[in-house]
Order: sequence, then C-alpha cells, then structure tokens
Amino acid sequence: MLRRLLLTAWTIGFATLLVASCAQLPGDSSPSGGGDASAKAAEIGDTPIGPKWWPSKWGPEDQRGAANHMTAAKALEAAQLIRTGKVYQLGRVYERDMPMPPNRTYTFLIPGNPTTPGAVGENSRVGYDDFLMAEIGQMGTQMDGLGHAGVRLDDGDYYYNGFKAENFAGPYGLSKLGVENVGVFFARGVLIDVAGYKGVDRLEIGTVITVADLEGALKKQGGIEIRKGDVVILRTGHSKLWKVDNEKYMSGEPGIGLEAAEWLISKDIGLIAGDNWGIEVHPPEKVNREIEVHQHMITKHGICFLENLIVEELAADEAWEFAFVFAPLKIKGASGSPGNPIAIR
Repeated sequence: MLRRLLLTAWTIGFATLLVASCAQLPGDSSPSGGGDASAKAAEIGDTPIGPKWWPSKWGPEDQRGAANHMTAAKALEAAQLIRTGKVYQLGRVYERDMPMPPNRTYTFLIPGNPTTPGAVGENSRVGYDDFLMAEIGQMGTQMDGLGHAGVRLDDGDYYYNGFKAENFAGPYGLSKLGVENVGVFFARGVLIDVAGYKGVDRLEIGTVITVADLEGALKKQGGIEIRKGDVVILRTGHSKLWKVDNEKYMSGEPGIGLEAAEWLISKDIGLIAGDNWGIEVHPPEKVNREIEVHQHMITKHGICFLENLIVEELAADEAWEFAFVFAPLKIKGASGSPGNPIAIR
C-alpha cells in the first residue's frame, strides 16, 4: 500500500514539477515548427533582447542548437587529449542539504525496509528500491536545455528558434525543445580559471567576468585557444561556498556579463559550464535585466548551460584542456537534465 501511495504521489508530483521547470507555461502539446513564429516576424520587429533571433542557422526546425557542433571530428579531437587516463568527476552529490533555490523540491527515500515484501524465493532475495521527487533539472549539477529560457513578447512566449510556448508546452512536457533532442557531448573541454588569473581563492558575489578576464586567463594558461564546438568551463571559486554557507551561495554569484557572453558566442562554443549556479553574474549588471545572459546564449543561440560543477581538482592539476563527456538523461519533454559530467586527460 505504501509503495502504491508513493508511486501515485510521484506521478502527480512529477507532472506538477515538470510544468514548473518548464517555466510554468500553459498551453496544449500540439507540435509546431519555427514557421509559426516566422509568420509573426514582420509584426514583432525588435524584442526585449534585440532583433528577432529565428530561424536558427541550423534551420527552422532545429531543436539541438549549439549541440550540432558535436561531430565525429570533434569526438576524435577530444580523444587525442587523453594521455594519462585520469578521470575527473565534475558532478555534485545529490543530497538533502545541498544548496537549493527557494520553492524547489528534493525528496529522496527508501520505501520500506527492505522494499521487497520480505525474503523472496528459496534464495531469500531482499533489496531496496528508491523513491525520488525533485525538479528534473535546476537542482545540483544540471543542464539548462533549450526549453528552459525564453522571452515574452506581445503575442506570447518565444524560445530557441522562434518556437512559441503555446504550441509546444503542456502539463506532460515539451513537444519541442525537450532535452532528449540534445544528444551526447564528447568534445574538447577548456577550463578558464578566472579566479586563478585574478589571484584569488574565490571571486566575490557580483563580480562581472569580462572579455579581458577570459583572454587574460587563457594567456596565463599557455595561450590556449577556444575552438568551434568546445565545451568551455569557468572557474570562479564560488563553489567553495557549497554546503559551507548555502544561503550565501544562493544569494548571488560572480559570473560572465553580456560582453563576455557575446564573445563566447562569437567563438561558436558547443556548451558553457561553470562552478556556480547560473554561469552569469548576479545581481545583474543592469537593474531589472534579470538572467539576461541565459536569454542571449540559450534562447538566441542555442547554447545550453551546465551548472554547479566541481572543478577544483582540474585547476589544481592545471588541466586546462581535456576530453569532456556528458550525456543528458533522455527524459522526453524535459527542460533540463541532472547528471555527472566527466573530464579525462
């Protein structure tokens, strides 16, 4: 009976939380291509984040964005960087006392002791099952997919490639831009140690990372260049507050501003990652321009975010470039994914 009740609660909770993680957008689940937004292009003109951004350079129906840079050639390039075989786990442990944004949920328990109804069979098998209710993304180490960040215009909410929320967002997930479309990342990874470049253990909350900071750090790290399709990981040192001062960790963060974001966009990167909770600086550079870097990178250019990484060991080993591997969970219609990215050198 307990398991039945828990499974029922999980089903209801999952649907509710999935709607919340998909920006709480109402609408039916009927599919729609980028074309429905293109028809409105002449009417919309400029948007709150600049000129309209669709159709994408990968075509009006594309749902992968910058993940399209993940090619066989990129995988082979990454494989050549593996020389010692050392593996770095960059993902956080998912646990009750990790830092969490307000109004988000993480509940994990074992439904029974043991979960099996006593010992089963002549071999007396016993064992445990797990019950988890949480945001699919937005918790611990997680990826923001292309259905996570959008822009509200006069006639509705628009996302990557001009997909309009009313045509793809519903209570059972996204019929467009779901995380299952992104695919696997096996690419060259580049760590940019901004905290190390500035000679500090941890950048202060509100510190804006500039283009000069990124270029200076790369120069200090031997003149490493960023190439098309690379996974770029930023070290700010903000992660040192993780489970040490969770309230301060979530109160704000150092991160890139719009200038640095546009510079990274110009490099045609495949994915942006960091050791903080949102990659971009918070409080924002401009008052009332909240989480705008997300919109410029995810919404306009299809670059997913991978947040809350552990990068201290990479930095200590001066592992500035490496093979990077991450496979988002293929949860149909989800706006993001948890996971455990790894680096290999």
